[in-house]
Amino acid sequence: MTKYGSFPGTRPRRLRTTPVMRRMVAETRLHPADLILPAFVREGVSEPVPIAAMPGVVQHTRDSLRKAAVEALEAGVSGIMLFGVPDDAVKDAQGTAGTDPDGILQVALRDVRSEVGDDLIVMSDLCLDEFTDHGHCGVLDAEGRVDNDATLERYAEMAQVQADAGAHVVGPSGMMDGQIGVVRDALDQIGREDVSILAYTVKYSSAFYGPFREAVGSSLQGDRKTYQQDPANVREAMRELALDLEEGADMVMVKPAGPYLDVLARVAEAVDVPVAAYQISGEYSMIEAAAEKGWIDRDKAILEALTGIKRAGAQNILTYWATEVARTLGRQ
Repeated sequence: MTKYGSFPGTRPRRLRTTPVMRRMVAETRLHPADLILPAFVREGVSEPVPIAAMPGVVQHTRDSLRKAAVEALEAGVSGIMLFGVPDDAVKDAQGTAGTDPDGILQVALRDVRSEVGDDLIVMSDLCLDEFTDHGHCGVLDAEGRVDNDATLERYAEMAQVQADAGAHVVGPSGMMDGQIGVVRDALDQIGREDVSILAYTVKYSSAFYGPFREAVGSSLQGDRKTYQQDPANVREAMRELALDLEEGADMVMVKPAGPYLDVLARVAEAVDVPVAAYQISGEYSMIEAAAEKGWIDRDKAILEALTGIKRAGAQNILTYWATEVARTLGRQ
């Protein structure tokens, strides 16, 4: 043995020497087509309304939403997920604005489809929470509890109205038992076998939703722990996954993304359908707030967070940075 024999023969650092080398051997790559832009459209406003808890994100007007959809398309983003923010005066216990063909979400779906056609996947949040005066994701029984089966009837109607308005994909997000099967049947009954279902399969009761409540003007009273999942549970998530697939989900999603990368990885390993993850409002706001303080490098943190979600198994990522990041990736 020579005097140099004790040095390592295998040196992984050789593959980290330059930016081009690191790019060449990268195991995970973000692409604009991976990204989906969540967007809020507010009824009765003439200018976009900034969301204080989500710097850089707004409640759109109908016109500014059209523009945002076109910008996402031009950047290479695959889809846009729409959330309607109705006037408080139209909210009621049944969330009837959510099934009104002339309600803000349905109008916005028609607007966006007329602007982008089939070149951008137009998705709609299928839930009642934005439209109910109590802020829950379903209708309530006489004791103030969310009535699962009565809510399913409302979801069925909602799915049909959203499909008629132009949604390529509906996203049932209320975590009611049986919601995917009911929505699939409702769509098939009106001959809309072409409309896909993105199942909010794993949706945890999370503290990270806080800024979203401002974004949709939530009227929530209490919490959603009786229907959203317990953050402590993983086996329960896999059971929900099996049920959604059995009921006809075309795609499945984990929400939130960052705090549940382990769950995302489990889901991605278990299925042969596309898997999405939603980088939610709190995840967005934490990075923006820390960057504003000068504590982190904003752009690098955004890409690192999204890469981690992709690495864990997400084929698609819903992120409020979708258009910005797609433009950045397009320049690389």
